[in-house]
Amino acid sequence: MRFPAISLLQRLALVGLLGLGAAQVARAQPDSHAAPDKFVQQVADETLNALKAGGGVKPGDVARVNQVVMQHILPYVDFEKTTRLSAGHYWRQATPEQQKALAEAFRGTLVRTYAGALTRVDAQTTSKTLPFRGDANADDVVVRTAISQSNGQNTSLDYRLEKTASGWKIYDLNVENIWLIQNYRNQFAQQINQSGIDGLIKALNQRNQ
Repeated sequence: MRFPAISLLQRLALVGLLGLGAAQVARAQPDSHAAPDKFVQQVADETLNALKAGGGVKPGDVARVNQVVMQHILPYVDFEKTTRLSAGHYWRQATPEQQKALAEAFRGTLVRTYAGALTRVDAQTTSKTLPFRGDANADDVVVRTAISQSNGQNTSLDYRLEKTASGWKIYDLNVENIWLIQNYRNQFAQQINQSGIDGLIKALNQRNQ
């Protein structure tokens, strides 16, 4: 199956990683129990540090990019929740084994997309966390950021986070009024209606090869 909006996802991932990887350099490790806006900024700082270490990511250095994704982005993203919400009511119809396989397949898709986006991060890009409008004591919040790129283009990026026992987890992104989960929910539903949940798992795994 072809996912017709994959280019949109790549844009979401690229801008998301620009936001996470283009803040001013700092050395403190992210505190997932801090205020949500401060936590997002800290994740951005850590990612940029990793990206610039050793002279930065060289073109074609896939192993290095994957390492940055696995070590500095994955720990702060709840891929299982992203998958569950993207699948919608079909998630409840899946067996535990199918749920596990679907989450792993979708995780691979997102990691692959994120890794590809990291190679295109501009060192001159900057990220600014906008004033927090929500209740920092809430369990589900949106953190807004503004991304400025070297070509003069400015992009608004929203992160949706959930407070868990281990701290804040990012599970959705909003770029240009398009939420990542909503975008994939439509694609998942179409594929499941055509070939079932196993068909969706197979399609995602094929894209990861």
